Amino acid sequence: MKNRELALLVLEDGTVYTGKAYGAKGRTIGEIVFATGMTGYQETLTDPSYHRQIVVQTAPHIGNTGVNDEDPESEAVWVAGYVVRDPARRASNWRATKELETLLEEQEIVGICGVDTRAITRRIRETGAMRAGIFSGEALPTGAEYLTEPVIDTLLSVVKDAPQMSGANLTDDVSTNTGYIVEPAGEFEGKEPTAVVAALDLGVKNRTPYQLSLRGMRVHVLPADTKFEQIKALNPDGVFFSNGPGDPATADGQVELLRQVLDAKIPYFGICFGNQLLGRALGYGTYKLTYGHRGVNQPVLDKATGKVEITAHNHGFAVDAPTQAASLAPFENGKYGMVEVSHVGLNDGVVEGLKCLDLPAFSVQYHPEAAAGPHDAEHLFDRFLRLMKENPAPKEAR
Repeated sequence: MKNRELALLVLEDGTVYTGKAYGAKGRTIGEIVFATGMTGYQETLTDPSYHRQIVVQTAPHIGNTGVNDEDPESEAVWVAGYVVRDPARRASNWRATKELETLLEEQEIVGICGVDTRAITRRIRETGAMRAGIFSGEALPTGAEYLTEPVIDTLLSVVKDAPQMSGANLTDDVSTNTGYIVEPAGEFEGKEPTAVVAALDLGVKNRTPYQLSLRGMRVHVLPADTKFEQIKALNPDGVFFSNGPGDPATADGQVELLRQVLDAKIPYFGICFGNQLLGRALGYGTYKLTYGHRGVNQPVLDKATGKVEITAHNHGFAVDAPTQAASLAPFENGKYGMVEVSHVGLNDGVVEGLKCLDLPAFSVQYHPEAAAGPHDAEHLFDRFLRLMKENPAPKEAR
């Protein structure tokens, strides 16, 4: 058993949990959230949507399968910090290339283990996601092991000085600096593309353009600051907006870009952050959820089919749109026509999808690429391809 040093987890409300250092030692601050997945921790860690968040894993045993070279969803670990109950003593999986803790140490991710993650999760559910800090090693003040009031006040002041997630514009932090192309793959490799897609990277996961490529699409992955003229120059059959971190209320540039896409009647598909931006482009508001949805076991109702899909989520904001019936999009007195909420979350009734009835555009609030997660929603990539085939982008828009 590894001999571990003291570590403290300090929540913004003053709650303190005592544990042991896990991963790198030092100090990290971020919004604390919980993820309910039993598996897929490597995909969680490398999902750019978790930028500036401290993730609590509700599953008690983490690290059993180690990490490998095939499952990362980006080039880096994006979480601000990591909280687990019982870390694995060693990896036990034929695909593992290194221990999870080794990855955390290499990427300087400060973590804590040996804490009651069930109690922490209940605290977040009761009071909401909040700022928090993990402190270990030299980041701990003298006498930290006694948790005196001066020690707690010192650490709490550091936590409260950190920026809130509300109002945070983080897309530029996680987006690619230069565009790149993902060519058709699988049975379509080497063939003419079934469609050309301009995909705005707001924090995209690797498997998303891969899923598009498996359906024969050529995917141009573009930086978050891409202009509409640059998209038009690609002659795309469709436009895709990815997942990503931060507050959608700050993404004015991307909302204006999306309105230009809608004006040009180019087929559009958005996921997660891309769903929130479609909501804003149509004139609906967005708001911060109390503690968000994160994990690979979230039930969502597809209102069109009546089917329930188990889906992967990672979002702390949602669209404020009427869920009972189709409504006229508020922007510029209904310029974009009628819109319906296509999907709703069964745990809390949150909007989980939008469908434009007068434009070729739709979006969902979850992760259909299934990394990690169930495969229930992968069909949405097929739906996007059909949408592009049935609604060719007008020549003047290309």
